[in-house]
Amino acid sequence: MLKNATLARWMATVEDRLGPLTAVADDFTALTGVRVELGPTLFERALLAGFRLPGSVSAGGSCHLLATSDGWAAVNLARPDDHAALPALLGLLGAPRAELRTAARGISAAELVEHAQMLGMAAAELGADHGECPPVRAERHGPARPRGLAGLRVVDLSALWAGPLCARLLGRAGAHVVKVESASRPDGARFGPPGFYCSLHQGHESLVLDFAPGALAEVVAEADLVIEASRPRALRRLGVRAEEFLAGRPGRVWVSITGYGRDDDRIAFGDDAAVSGGLTGLDRHGDPVFLGDALGDPVTGVYAAHAAARSLERGGGELLSVSMSACTAAQAHAPAVAGAARRRAPATTC
Repeated sequence: MLKNATLARWMATVEDRLGPLTAVADDFTALTGVRVELGPTLFERALLAGFRLPGSVSAGGSCHLLATSDGWAAVNLARPDDHAALPALLGLLGAPRAELRTAARGISAAELVEHAQMLGMAAAELGADHGECPPVRAERHGPARPRGLAGLRVVDLSALWAGPLCARLLGRAGAHVVKVESASRPDGARFGPPGFYCSLHQGHESLVLDFAPGALAEVVAEADLVIEASRPRALRRLGVRAEEFLAGRPGRVWVSITGYGRDDDRIAFGDDAAVSGGLTGLDRHGDPVFLGDALGDPVTGVYAAHAAARSLERGGGELLSVSMSACTAAQAHAPAVAGAARRRAPATTC
C-alpha cells in the first residue's frame, strides 16, 4: 500500500503533462500487445531508491536548477569528472571561491550553459528546446522488409536508462536482446539503486567486450536491430557505421538516442534534458522545480521503443534519431490533459 501511495504521489505531479507520451505508449501496445504502464515505467528507479519528490535539486541529487541573471539553467554534476571540473567552471564564471548557485546569479543562462558544456558537463537552459523538432527523425538507408519483433536479434549498446528501457520493451514484445558492455566501462546503472539494473536487463543475454576496432563490428553484424546512445564518430572509430549496417540486409533498424540529435555533440542526462525541453513544475513561489526522476530518460525510452516497432512495420531500413530534449519538449508544449490545470509541485519541495 505504501508503495502504491508513493507512486500515486509521484504521478500526480506529472500526469497532466504526458498526453503525447500516453498516445505513444498506447500505440506501442496496439502494435506489439505489450502494455506500457507509465507510472511504474517513469518512477521505477525512484521507488527502488527511495527518492523524495524533487525541488530545485533533482531526485537523484546530481542536477541543479540555478537562477541566473536572466532566467534559469540546469547543471548536472553526474560524474566524478564533473565535480573535478567544478573549480574550473567557477573560474570561468569569474567567481572561483563562490558556490555554484551564487556564481550563477551573476551570469546569463546561456553563458552558464556554454561554459559548463565547454568543460564536458551536461547543462541546459530552461525551455531552450521550443518543441519545433520532432522527437524522432527517420532516415531510410536500406531496403525494406516488413516484420514483427518476435525472434529478432536486438543488440543493445546503450547504457543507463533510456536505451535499456527501449530494449526491455522490445524484449517483452518477443525480441532476443543482447546487452553489450565495454570491459573497461561497465554500464553506470550497475552502480545505482539495487535491483534497477536487473529490472531493465532481466532475461537479456549479456556480452562484455574489449571495444577494440573490429570486435564490436562483428557483434553488430549479427543484429537485426541496434540500439545505441553514442556519438556517431565514436562508433565509426570502432568500425561501426549505421548506414552500412542498414544497407547490409533488408528490414534492419538502427535506434540512435542522443541528447539533442545526431548532429549535436552536447551530452545530456535525463534531468537536464527535461529542463531543456521545459518539462518542469513550479514551486509555491513560481520558481521552476524538477518533475519526476530524470524524466528525459524513461520518456525517451518509450518513444524509442515505439519508433522501432513502427519502423519494423514500415519495413525497416531506417536510422531513427531520437532526441531526449525533443521527447521532453513534446510533453511540455502539448496542451494539458483535459480537465486538469498545470500542477504545481507539492509544498514539500519548496
